[in-house]
Amino acid sequence: MKKIRLSDLIAPSFNEIHRDIKDRRYTHYWLKGGRGSTKSSFTAIQIILGMMKDPLANAMALRKVGLYLKESVYEQLIWAIDVLGVAEYWNIKVSPMELAYIPTGQKILFRGADKPKKIKSTKLRKGYFKYIWYEETDEFNGMEEIRNINQSLMRGGEEFVVFYTFNPPKSVKSWVNEEVLIEQPDKKVHHSTYMTVPKKWLGEQFLIEAEHLKAKNEKAYEHEYLGEVTGTGGEIFANVTIR
Repeated sequence: MKKIRLSDLIAPSFNEIHRDIKDRRYTHYWLKGGRGSTKSSFTAIQIILGMMKDPLANAMALRKVGLYLKESVYEQLIWAIDVLGVAEYWNIKVSPMELAYIPTGQKILFRGADKPKKIKSTKLRKGYFKYIWYEETDEFNGMEEIRNINQSLMRGGEEFVVFYTFNPPKSVKSWVNEEVLIEQPDKKVHHSTYMTVPKKWLGEQFLIEAEHLKAKNEKAYEHEYLGEVTGTGGEIFANVTIR
């Protein structure tokens, strides 16, 4: 395994979260933010590193719709394996989608919540699902659906790390925007934006597009790039002007 510096892979805004995970401070990490904030990249790196350090740790990555798994969490986790320089230790399968840590047989499995029976019937030959990742959390139907999934997966282990990554919806009344306001002892909420990410990671064109939208439609920029909740929840047409 080549020697890597995490500071070259993790944006400074996630340093505190990285320490929290290392110190086992929380179970549930709600990572919200705008485009380019690298929250999904951070999550993928944490899962790969964590599994390689704990021989009993497995992971489950979820999307609301299973069709979107391959182009999101699956590719993101493969990216993390590559940038960490550990590709030789991982077996990558496409059908079914699965990543296996060769030295121990630990697995990362992928499921869509549109087929809940496949989640409930999932069995492991070794260890437990220490890591659970809900990508685009706002697409799920609410906390009841997520609790049901967690109850199926959070068994047989002493320590769990659950990631919820999403861009906050516009409406303040969205269930996910309301959920992050509820405080719990085992829950950490974190907000990130592209502003704290090294510019070379994003590329010049990303920054150009962000500034263009900021000049053209500042409210859209605040929502899309800064991850801000810009709606009251009562609006029907946000672009109507009263004259």
